[in-house]
Amino acid sequence: MKIAYFVLPHMGGTYTVFRHLRGGLAPHGIDLRWVGLSHGGWSLQPGLEHEAAFGTLVETPPGDGKSAARQLERAIVAEGFDGVIVNVLSDRVQTNIVRYLSPKILRLMVVHNITPGTYAAAHAIRPHVHATVCVSRRCRDDLVKRHHFPAERTAVIANAISTDAYPQADRLPRPIGEGLRLLFLGRIEDASKGVLWLPEILARLPASVTLTIAGDGPDLARLKAAMPGMAPRIVYAGAVAAEAVPDLLAAHDVFLMPSRYEGLPMALVEAMAGGCVPVASALRGVTDMIVEDGRDGLLFPVGDPAKAAGLIRSLDKDRARLLALSIGARRKVAGAFTVDRMAAHYASVLRDIQANPPPLAAPLAMDGWSLPPGLRPGLRTFLPQPLKNWLRVVRERL
Repeated sequence: MKIAYFVLPHMGGTYTVFRHLRGGLAPHGIDLRWVGLSHGGWSLQPGLEHEAAFGTLVETPPGDGKSAARQLERAIVAEGFDGVIVNVLSDRVQTNIVRYLSPKILRLMVVHNITPGTYAAAHAIRPHVHATVCVSRRCRDDLVKRHHFPAERTAVIANAISTDAYPQADRLPRPIGEGLRLLFLGRIEDASKGVLWLPEILARLPASVTLTIAGDGPDLARLKAAMPGMAPRIVYAGAVAAEAVPDLLAAHDVFLMPSRYEGLPMALVEAMAGGCVPVASALRGVTDMIVEDGRDGLLFPVGDPAKAAGLIRSLDKDRARLLALSIGARRKVAGAFTVDRMAAHYASVLRDIQANPPPLAAPLAMDGWSLPPGLRPGLRTFLPQPLKNWLRVVRERL
């Protein structure tokens, strides 16, 4: 079976999932290849050049969704793909293409986030996909209970990582005299990642505590401007290649994740695999699916920097507890978030829909290409960002 996975190679979590899934599905006889759209000028990032051998880049004209869709469809047929895996909203053309493909093409959609916009897009294409994979329990609960997705065709498959590159031995205890080393790793963006809470958290901690901020994103300049007096305690590491992540985690004690919303954060799973203790926002059905509070990490209410800082201070004073949580975190990932388990579940879903494909809505004619309402900007797009941020915090708190 040959399956197209809609993604462009990049340093982010979605492509990390693809890389692990590609290797995990191979023993099941499934050849997974990336397929991405480019409107010209795109190139592989340094360190990812070798990934060109594992996929297909489809060059398309800018701003013309119908032409891009036609070229994507031709590529799927020409490459002999038996099916496609669409990551909802990673690209609107690739999300919408499932409504136009031949019924012979298997279609699996993956829902990576818990936002209303993601759910609206998933709902728009649901009649044209054979099954849905949700990366967290929260995704599945919301789609089945609120959006009427068929339970028998909606599965939870958590993102996973390979632990081969991570230390197999427990960390040595850190002496209390050495300040804790905190790490934020991910996209520098406030709406989802809550990065503008980092200055308030750090300001509430002892001067011996340091923070490394690894990643890039649209709010990096705002974040730097919010911490002018803390420069000696902060290191900006920039974007980090996947192969450098284990060493980065090994050099830090606490992984700080103040997100407002997530799907299933790969960086959190990676941190735990490296024994870097997570102190993360409590997102129902998401982070509490990964972290057992008090056993392999610590959770705090979304938007509560004071509580987050309090948890970190407690670890600063109790290094035995820090070590115990580190051990618990590493063992959790080694047992529950393995590539073999993730790949076996994906293979089962793909084989099942291949053997017993459920009926789908009739494919639409390409000449009538259009985006359905769920893939077009909705009213929430026009809400001020501070209001949307406040609403997200209220929703999670409730």
